[in-house]
Amino acid sequence: MQVAVFGASAPRPGEPAYETAYRLGQALARAGHVVLNGGYIGTMEAVSRGAAEAGGRVIGVTCAAIERWRPVGPNPWLSEVWPTQTLCERLQRLLTAADAAVVLPGSVGTWTEMLLWWNHVHIGALPPKPWLLYGPEWRAVWEAIFTHMAAYFGPQHRQALHFVDDPRQVVEVLAAWRAAPAAAQPTRTQEEQDP
Repeated sequence: MQVAVFGASAPRPGEPAYETAYRLGQALARAGHVVLNGGYIGTMEAVSRGAAEAGGRVIGVTCAAIERWRPVGPNPWLSEVWPTQTLCERLQRLLTAADAAVVLPGSVGTWTEMLLWWNHVHIGALPPKPWLLYGPEWRAVWEAIFTHMAAYFGPQHRQALHFVDDPRQVVEVLAAWRAAPAAAQPTRTQEEQDP
């Protein structure tokens, strides 16, 4: 599977968030997955490095608009670079190329990627795919959202979320998804398909 990993650009080597992403990259590569990410620094670098050092293939989807905004080039652990011009093009490439996604904690860019992925799957613009929110931060955030905005979210929204806390869980969920016959994959009712 091609697994997109979304996360923050701020973490640096030695910081907990960087080390978490590094271990995730290792686990994904050892399980035979191709890692896709934004291709730059922070958790993108960490997951790339972990996967590359474990012998995996890593694809970075870069963006000219980001490089104009922040002068940074692709990280050195990428096996392949897919350059794009705009953020929209970059996001679309990540969304359509990935068979699954893991979302690490992050800021505005990470939230954009997470919500766009969720909405595309919800309205049927993308087929159902595993979408894993990594870490206790996401569980706390979404429980608060579901509590305070309950009128806007139905059971189908909660069922779309998979919370995981370590690389082993990520690999297990992806393996179970891959092993399940197509008929056993989650399907949506008409009510769930209505935006």
